[in-house]
This record gives sequence, structure tokens and C-alpha cells, in this order.
Amino acid sequence: MLPTTSVNSRSQGNGALSPRDAARHTAGAKRYKYLRRLFHFRQMDFEFALWQMLYLFTSPQRVYRNFHYRKQTKDQWARDDPAFLVLLSIWLCVSTVGFGFVLDMGFFETLKLLLWVVFIDCVGVGLLIATLMWFISNKYLVKQQNRDFDVEWGYAFDVHLNAFYPLLVILHFIQLFFINYVIISDSVIGYFVGNTLWLIAIGYYIYVTFLGYSALPFLKNTAILLYPFALLIMLYLISLACGWNFTKMLCSFYKYRVK
Repeated sequence: MLPTTSVNSRSQGNGALSPRDAARHTAGAKRYKYLRRLFHFRQMDFEFALWQMLYLFTSPQRVYRNFHYRKQTKDQWARDDPAFLVLLSIWLCVSTVGFGFVLDMGFFETLKLLLWVVFIDCVGVGLLIATLMWFISNKYLVKQQNRDFDVEWGYAFDVHLNAFYPLLVILHFIQLFFINYVIISDSVIGYFVGNTLWLIAIGYYIYVTFLGYSALPFLKNTAILLYPFALLIMLYLISLACGWNFTKMLCSFYKYRVK
């Protein structure tokens, strides 16, 4: 069975799910199971989550292949193990502390920055993007002949987390080593290096997001998710021509937010 959410899946002889199976596969039941495991670290597979983080850089297709296997075995698209989310949260904390150190922030300023990055940059923007992509994919990308299939909202949020992780590592970790000595200088090389890192990071986000939805066999025309690449490259070239320094703007914004 391919990874789909179908009203006819696991049907019995009369073509309907038993009350027990129906209750077990509702969105609420899956959400409860996920949140319950969030407080049981021994039940989380951190080794597998680390494997996913590694392959999101080297071979993201393999990560989405695992979503196929999960649907076949557990009848759901979204992760049922919060280990990836826990490790991503740790990355957020470590990288934000590094950002605070590089920008010479105090303890409370760094704490404010951490809260902003976690609840606004990651969760808040993620909820918005996941909801938007969930609506667009179910409204416009589902094949006409497969109306019984739909994209789970939890899967849309997982796609965001998958795409957000490489962006986080590039902009909030790798970039830290170049900010004070290269990027925030007023030289051409400064905004060239900084803006190029932004190009790579956002490009990675677009590509990993595209892979997430193109992996679903009941969606059509997923190539349109790559169209933002044209706008991204155009904005990158304009920024170089105008001397805009995206990283310098981000640092100024962060300092303003923690005042």
C-alpha cells in the first residue's frame, strides 16, 4: 500500500472500519499518541532521528521514502515519534545561544531571542506554512481520480520541519563563523558571502518541501512548488546589485526584538 489516507483503508468485509480501528486512526488519537510520547524519552528513537537529520543534507529523498514505509506499517503519514522535534529544539537552543554570543547579547537578551526563534520563527511560521500548504495541496494538487486521498496536516508540518532543519543549520550555525569577521563588514565580499548562504538555505527549504509533496503519488503538478526558485534567484541578484546585506538586516532585527 502506498502512503495515502484513504477512507477505504483497512476495511472489513462490509467495507467500513470497525469502531475500534476508526477511533484509533482519527487525527485526535494520533495527536494524543504523539504528545504522550513527548514525555517518554525512552520510547523515542533518537538514533533514527539523527539519521534523518544527516540524510536531509545528503539524500533527502531517502527520508521521504521512510514516510512511505510508515504509512504501510502504521497507517499514517506524519511522524509518530517526537524524537526529531526534540533534537530540532536542542539545535534551536544551541544555535540561538551561539547567535547571542556572536551578537554580544546578555543572558536575558539571549533568552528573549531564543523564545522568539522557537515560538515565532520555527513554530509560528511553521504552523502558518503547514496550514497554507495543507490547504493548497488538498484543494488544488490532489488528482481528480483520487478524491478519497488527502494530505494530513501533521505530514505538512513534518515537511516544514524537514525543510527548516537545513535552513537552521546554515543560517544559525555555519553562518556564525563568518558574521563578525566577514559578513557584517561593509565590503562586497561581506554581503556576497552572507546573501549566498541565504540563497543556499532558502533554496534547500524550497527543494526539501518540493520533495515532500512530490513523494505523494496522489498529488499532481507538484513541480509548481519549485517556481519560487526563480523569484529567489532574482532577489539574490538584485541584492548583490544593490548591496543589500540580508544577514546584517537579520542581526539588526534580532537586536531590536530583544530590547
